[in-house]
Amino acid sequence: MTRIHIDEWPPYTPADQAKKDNVLMVAKLMVNGALTAPFTGGVPGHEAEIAHGKQELEAIAREMERMAHKEVPARLKKPFLYEAVMVRESDAIVFLGNKRAHETPMDAGCGLCGGEPNCAFFYERTSHFNGIVDITDRSKETQIKGPLCVLRAHDLGFATGSALWLAATHFVDAKPCYSTGLAGQNLGICNDSAVVVAILLAVASKNPYADIPPNYHLTNMAKQMDALRKIATITRQIPNHPYHTYDPSPKKSKGKKSKEE
Repeated sequence: MTRIHIDEWPPYTPADQAKKDNVLMVAKLMVNGALTAPFTGGVPGHEAEIAHGKQELEAIAREMERMAHKEVPARLKKPFLYEAVMVRESDAIVFLGNKRAHETPMDAGCGLCGGEPNCAFFYERTSHFNGIVDITDRSKETQIKGPLCVLRAHDLGFATGSALWLAATHFVDAKPCYSTGLAGQNLGICNDSAVVVAILLAVASKNPYADIPPNYHLTNMAKQMDALRKIATITRQIPNHPYHTYDPSPKKSKGKKSKEE
């Protein structure tokens, strides 16, 4: 009989991989929800990518750790490190990006981008020709290169909310992360987008994104399991006796025979 066995431990066994395949199906449905969310003017302006697999998630987690130590403000260091652990504990990640916020503003004159009652704040700070923004210079001094059309950026919120609703509907734990979105951009994920949000996905008996202890990058389950393996290996060496001839079992009482005898 052909069977599919599903379990969450140990990770990346066939049983756990079957669970991850289920999450991957939900991730694809989430992209459908994101791309059909309400957009300003009804014009499509989003892209999506799904990351899964041990090597892919490890690369993203390491980029987050690099950013924590080299780029982000000190107050964000631990959140980036903690969320890097959560990336490793995820089954898949959905990346959602907005392609129009920096390149094709809505030109509604709302002033949300900078407080002016028009789009002057945006166009005075971008290189453009008759309103056509030149994005060929992709160098940036900040994590997100602005200015952004806030009406377009709002669209990403609708897309993210729709995707999260689908995750909740299918009983998948989900966590939207600014940190993971930035790391994905640095690695070329959603390459055409000005701003990217990542949604971490997991199915587990305990939500891996809640109830996080202090110093989680050092106290997570993977670290604790490795510490246990280390202790078990060391304790094996303590007796230092030949098991063929010596077994430190309890001595039998006088006058009584053991069950073996």
